[in-house]
Amino acid sequence: MTDDALTPTPNDCDLPRIRAQFATFNEAIDYAAKSRKGLNFHDMRGELARVYPYSEMRADALVMARRLTGAGIGREDRVALIAETGPDFAALFCACVYVGAWPVPLPLPTTFGGKDNFIDQLAIQLMSSDPKILLYPEEIAEMAAAAAARQGCAAESWQDFGQRPAPDCELPQASPDDICYLQYSSGSTRFPTGVAVTHSALLHNLYGHATTMNLGANDRCVSWLPWYHDMGLVGCLLSLIANQVSGDYLKPDAFARRPLAWLDMISRNPGNTLSYSPTFGYDICARRISSQSHVAERFDLSRWRIAGNGADMIRPDVMQNFVNAFAEAGFKASSFTPSYGLAEAVLAVTVMPPGEGIRVELVEEERLSGAPRDLSRPARYRAIVNCGKALPDMEVAIRGENGETRGDHQIGKVWCRGPSVMHSYFRNEEATNDCLVDGWLDTGDMGYTAKGYLFIVGRAKDMIIINGKNHWPQDIEWAVEQLPGFNHGDIAAFSIEMENGEEAPAVLVHCKVSDPEERVRLRDQIADKVRSVTGMSCIVELVPPRTLPRTSSGKLSRAKAKKLYLAGEIVPIDLAA
Repeated sequence: MTDDALTPTPNDCDLPRIRAQFATFNEAIDYAAKSRKGLNFHDMRGELARVYPYSEMRADALVMARRLTGAGIGREDRVALIAETGPDFAALFCACVYVGAWPVPLPLPTTFGGKDNFIDQLAIQLMSSDPKILLYPEEIAEMAAAAAARQGCAAESWQDFGQRPAPDCELPQASPDDICYLQYSSGSTRFPTGVAVTHSALLHNLYGHATTMNLGANDRCVSWLPWYHDMGLVGCLLSLIANQVSGDYLKPDAFARRPLAWLDMISRNPGNTLSYSPTFGYDICARRISSQSHVAERFDLSRWRIAGNGADMIRPDVMQNFVNAFAEAGFKASSFTPSYGLAEAVLAVTVMPPGEGIRVELVEEERLSGAPRDLSRPARYRAIVNCGKALPDMEVAIRGENGETRGDHQIGKVWCRGPSVMHSYFRNEEATNDCLVDGWLDTGDMGYTAKGYLFIVGRAKDMIIINGKNHWPQDIEWAVEQLPGFNHGDIAAFSIEMENGEEAPAVLVHCKVSDPEERVRLRDQIADKVRSVTGMSCIVELVPPRTLPRTSSGKLSRAKAKKLYLAGEIVPIDLAA
């Protein structure tokens, strides 16, 4: 079949829409396969390269299920899958579900991590999930085999696995309370503990998300998000299957190289109405287009109904920059749909009602830190984004340090309860009991509610406490970002212990300046900026570009930056040289 002959799967069909109301995900796969809809994979330039109807995916999955059975893999066995965006992973994930095994999506190597770091990360996740086998694309065979060998785990490329015999066998019946898959969240406070998600929890979250978004008969989704992250896997793959939606996919590395190919794909198909991204995705696109013209001629974003926001702190300034850059192409600010969620609740906890867009409240920094108002300094405010209302049957509560429930506009720990809260952390009863109390999940995030809406202010574990006063690292990082030449992700703020035993704030900053005198001036300028915004003196370390570590989904990892800095693995630039 030539490229010219490829026809994408349709947006509409005669099959009645069912919004994820199935007893098991097996039933969802079976039902989706009755439609003509499916997955559409695009190349580096965003051109359609492979059409994969759900009927073909199901057929491939059933063959792979028999291969898994023939390999001795069955109920409750774990199967680690390197989550490359493509037909192989989709079919293997469904195959695991059909045999009652638990698929464990794991990340691909990234351009910023390096070979050894990837092998270390993969080995740790294999140790945690204890799979029967690791299946991977041939191109990472050396790294995958090295990680598997370290854990004594069988490993095979999915090309080779596809040559195994597929004996006839009877597949088991799934139950709603069975575990469907294990999810590793790159942002989890308990990483690398796998979140065990049941069929019923998954489908309830998918139903709630689809209902909240008012998923329509002809909606279509475009995504570049990685399938090893909950937003990419659940929101942009499993949801499409369970809600019978066609999807168009760009691989994450293709997005990293050509971000605007994402918007080209949205523009190309009249039915492309749904697409999601963390803040940094919108930021990259707005920056790339800033030097270009003819936006209206290249893009048509007028049909983009749900522009989802989530997975990290939502930056209203970045969202406004995106609106400014693409309003000519028909993009509407009201399309932005902020949300809040975490893998421990499958995906979404709250979602903004469609059409309400980005709404913010200005909150004094002293309120965010819990400190009394310092009358000697002018009041400073941070814009906190409204993350929407709870999904159907999901409860959200704000609790204080002693567990007391707090009222509107009172900041505390965010807890949630509902049918889509996780079953447990895999083989980690202590961690499970730490965060699950009487059916309530301690999210580890701080926020407040107002008239049924949730506002997130940061992660409790990231809080910097100096002299008894709380400071959010985002405030320090955002202060530095206001200086010319810095982008989101160039700065990591955290606290370190000094020789005298006291805590001090530290800021690591990517430095692109080569002149020694300019570097000294830059360091002093950063220190002055942080002091003017926070009132604190801080340690400023300039580090080489691309030094600060990121999670598997591309977000800055402050915890790892701190660990590497203290271990001497992030070496600051010597300003005396």
